[in-house]
Amino acid sequence: MEFRDYYKILEVPRDASQDDIRKAYRKLARKYHPDVSKEPDAEKRMRDLNEANDVLRDAEKRAEYDALAAGVSAGHGKAPPPGWDRDFEFSGAGGGAGDGDFNDFLNGMFKQAARKRQGFAAGQGGGHPGQGFAGGQGGQTFKMRGEDHHADIEITLEDSFSGVTRELSLRSVQLDEQGRPYMGTRTLSVKIPTGVKEGQMIRLAGQGMPGEGGGESGDLFLTVRFAAHALYKADGRDLSMHLPITPWEAALGGPVNAPTMQGEVEVNIPAGTKQGGKLRLRGKGLPGDPAGDLYLILDIVWPPADNEATRAAYQQLASAAPFNPRRHLGVGL
Repeated sequence: MEFRDYYKILEVPRDASQDDIRKAYRKLARKYHPDVSKEPDAEKRMRDLNEANDVLRDAEKRAEYDALAAGVSAGHGKAPPPGWDRDFEFSGAGGGAGDGDFNDFLNGMFKQAARKRQGFAAGQGGGHPGQGFAGGQGGQTFKMRGEDHHADIEITLEDSFSGVTRELSLRSVQLDEQGRPYMGTRTLSVKIPTGVKEGQMIRLAGQGMPGEGGGESGDLFLTVRFAAHALYKADGRDLSMHLPITPWEAALGGPVNAPTMQGEVEVNIPAGTKQGGKLRLRGKGLPGDPAGDLYLILDIVWPPADNEATRAAYQQLASAAPFNPRRHLGVGL
């Protein structure tokens, strides 16, 4: 998807104040509104103006857009580069916007802005509890629950295995003295539960967007991501790893030692094991109810013939065990 420069559409600089953005939109809307404009592309220009204004006039959405724009600029491409949204808080349902869901990210911003406008206009709940009007001395005042925020949190398998408390720094929207949005950083203490799975959400109540008119704050939902591990790959609570074995261990079978998250264990290799064979160690994955399993994928590793003794051993094996692995192809008979 082609990245769209909303500042260029509204003909304002990137450091424009919120008031400057409102004035620019009104000026251009008077020029391009289809009911009054004689410009040939008035309808399209008006759609573009509305799209840009929906994002830039909302401080939170503008800050999200600016973070996205910075990522696109760094990537020199049409779509945001991988990881541009890391440690960034997003409103609404779902986390960041990667290369594949850029459209969804922008559409989500527009829907949230529309929901807020409808809530203010009707004075009713817009999808969140705690929205509406509450009585006050000067009449009725608007009350709205804050938006929920979403972010990713990257942890290690060891964090999930033992449970840990982590300090997490997230970029979030703040306003400067002129009311311009910018990305600030806040730090939260997050307890990682034992046995948490990749993709699982951790809810931090009241840590989302503050409410308006005395409404309660939204929640922060952290989606767990696992950092790449040197040995293990996770699938839910199950783990898998590649365990190297020698040709004689594969052919003859016998005990070998293997690492697990709980420490080293002895496993028995069945005689006649083939490349890629699997052993299942019950309960040796991530903890839970029930605990996950650990799958050992057996890789047969041949020693290199880099000295006289090894070459002689291979020659002796060739003589002692005549074997044609291509026999089924009909060659070398």
